[in-house]
Amino acid sequence: MEQQPDDQDGAAAAGAPPTCYRHPGRETGVRCVRCDRPVCADCMIDASVGFQCPECVRTGSGTGHHPAASRPRTLAGGSVAADPRLITKILLGVNLAVFVAVLADTSLVDQLLLFGRAYLGDPSAGIEGVAEGQWYRLFTAMFLHQEVWHIAFNMLGLWWLGGPLEAALGRVRYLALYLVSGLAGSALTYAVSDPAQGSLGASGAVFGLLGATAVLMRRLNYDMRPVIVLLVVNLIFTFNPWGSIAWQAHLGGLFAGAVLAVALVHAPRAHRNAVQFGAFALVLLAVVATVLVRTSVLI
Repeated sequence: MEQQPDDQDGAAAAGAPPTCYRHPGRETGVRCVRCDRPVCADCMIDASVGFQCPECVRTGSGTGHHPAASRPRTLAGGSVAADPRLITKILLGVNLAVFVAVLADTSLVDQLLLFGRAYLGDPSAGIEGVAEGQWYRLFTAMFLHQEVWHIAFNMLGLWWLGGPLEAALGRVRYLALYLVSGLAGSALTYAVSDPAQGSLGASGAVFGLLGATAVLMRRLNYDMRPVIVLLVVNLIFTFNPWGSIAWQAHLGGLFAGAVLAVALVHAPRAHRNAVQFGAFALVLLAVVATVLVRTSVLI
């Protein structure tokens, strides 16, 4: 069980910003609407007006609240989970498991890699691509890595960005954000890259998390400078002249993640589900349309 700090009201040194009453090292400008204690992004729970702290939600402090209104909810309307990193851990495990499987059987790379039309459709190659109907490659390529440095960078990004997002969005919404961002990155790669050029990696999905993090931090009025610096550094590496990074996957995932995050954290409470589901449906529709248009050109 987590120990509560002695400073229950989140008081900080004179002149310093307030810190979360449950996490003294985290500065925040958000306070619980019931008890007025400062709460960080991991602790704040969306209320009809403002945010509540976990203790007030759990105990039902205050008056005039129906029990259903006190159920713990994340900023995006998801359920508050006991382990806010469970989905992130599972995604890490899946990526690592596929990496180990590839080390044991390198033929898996050709079976899972994203190709538009493998080897320009050379029948002697024995490999087909998305243009021949293997749409699953748009998905499987998101979990495929060959180099240690590649999976290391992607998994570090997943761990750093994924945990706070999962806590703020809820498990289902977070998982949907990750997968749809990755698919958007795969679709853009398929649409504009050389059809014979293979592509792989979780970068599109991770960039989706980066775009969503920027939107979330802006929503919470946090200092945007750290995420801007991180974004600029990643874009520099994306467009470096000495590497072979699939910039299409990065930009596709980044854009999709940002668009979906806007719907997740800015949707009006009264129509939250409709707005959120509609945004995911539109992005998926764009992915399908992109693949269909590109395929019509290649065939």
